[in-house]
Amino acid sequence: GFETTPDGYRIRFAVFRSNKRPNKGTIILLHGRNEALEKYDETISDLLALGFDVGTFDWRGQGRSDRLIADPRPGYIDRYEQYAVDLEHVFKKVFLPEARPPFFVVAHSMGALAALVAAPILANRVRRMVLSTPLLGLGAEVPSETVLAPAMALACFCGLGRMTLGNVNKGIGNTPFLENKLSTDYDRYTANQALAAPGGPLSVGAPSCAWLNATILAIKQVHDPDHMAKIYVPTLLITAGSDLVVSSLAAERYARDLRSGAHIAIDGAKHELMQEADRYRDQFFAAFNQFIPGTSV
Repeated sequence: GFETTPDGYRIRFAVFRSNKRPNKGTIILLHGRNEALEKYDETISDLLALGFDVGTFDWRGQGRSDRLIADPRPGYIDRYEQYAVDLEHVFKKVFLPEARPPFFVVAHSMGALAALVAAPILANRVRRMVLSTPLLGLGAEVPSETVLAPAMALACFCGLGRMTLGNVNKGIGNTPFLENKLSTDYDRYTANQALAAPGGPLSVGAPSCAWLNATILAIKQVHDPDHMAKIYVPTLLITAGSDLVVSSLAAERYARDLRSGAHIAIDGAKHELMQEADRYRDQFFAAFNQFIPGTSV
């Protein structure tokens, strides 16, 4: 269904209930950039088979949730606090009344960064978090946050926040498998590219200057010692050894500095661990099974 946030955006959500007994609680599944519910069909089925309910939703600006600007192609957000509003609203209006506790978060990439932004308000609601290839630093093939920060801030100040760096359609369902940075699994990658076909309702193109600016500010925010001190939820960060999209080193350092953090690396895997080949995906779920609903960090 759809829920309307306090600031007026319709957010598409779904709740899936497991028929396994005993029920282990609910996984709140948070997507990465340019993702939607449909991309996680296989993962949701796997979680249901493990005995978890699953609650998930499309972030504002992507999937079938409302876009923030008239052109639906650019990846656009003003600030990550808007993602926190989405999470807070759907949690209160949908997950609490319709899903079974205890609650756990599984978040990918941008969704992991959004989860860390919102983490201080999740302390008494969420028991544990698993963050897959979290966006805590930009990948090696793009300029660093230090270089991009002043340029993106200036672009937004000058009213160019909706502008994208390069072709807005780049990467929307049109990157050949051998050139992709997301997965080594041909079938899963091909299926996901079909979901992101240009012009389709689920597709989002290149990130806008505003999205990049918001992301850089969010990375800075979650690295602030005062913010980190407010994160009490035990958190496992899982990185991919061949990730070119985000910085694995930044995530490893973050886990070391986070009082409730732990880190595992999956050598050889690309960015999308839940969409990867079985030899990598199975390692992700092995780590998940040890941590949720485990008792040790």
